[in-house]
Amino acid sequence: MYVPAHFDESRADVLHALIEKNPLGVLVTNGKSGLDANHIPFELDRSQGAFGILHSHVARANPLWQDVTDGDEVLVVFRAADAYISPNWYPSKHEFHKQVPTWNYMVAHAHGRVTIRDDERYVRGMVAKLTRRHEATEAKPWKMTDSVKEYIDMMLKAIVGVEIEITRLVGKFKVGQNREVRDIRAAGEALARNGEREISSAMLAVANEKNS
Repeated sequence: MYVPAHFDESRADVLHALIEKNPLGVLVTNGKSGLDANHIPFELDRSQGAFGILHSHVARANPLWQDVTDGDEVLVVFRAADAYISPNWYPSKHEFHKQVPTWNYMVAHAHGRVTIRDDERYVRGMVAKLTRRHEATEAKPWKMTDSVKEYIDMMLKAIVGVEIEITRLVGKFKVGQNREVRDIRAAGEALARNGEREISSAMLAVANEKNS
């Protein structure tokens, strides 16, 4: 990924937070059948490895788990938010007429090595963790024991675990850092009016930091 210096976000804790808030990643592999991409929810364990471990699963019917070999290099792309930016939102445009449209976004790329975990204990534990995290906001969280044991056992046999040791984290937060404070602020406020809260908040934070 091309990352100009002013858009670089290399803090591991910031990128970990992005992954945890936006766990549906695009897993890119280059296995025996060539390039492939799968959209998979991940559970991040920050405590393991240099940059953390990603845990997930795929359907047993998905050829991915047989297409890659343990240790293969893979890439997982996580996207936080994105938004179109109109040049009409920049005050400087109306003075100098030297602005063009752009697209702002915040992404994290997790490079790593994959291990296939065709292991019922691993899969059961990983699914339990995913469930606890994403059911936590429910009034009555669903748990695996809510279903008949035989049914859960059958469903777990239908999936295969995927573990990725992150070896490198690359972040790109393109939120107007290369522009004048007044342009960043005006565009951020326009996005807020349009309901694009996450990108708007990031841009307004940059404007405040540059103005301090």
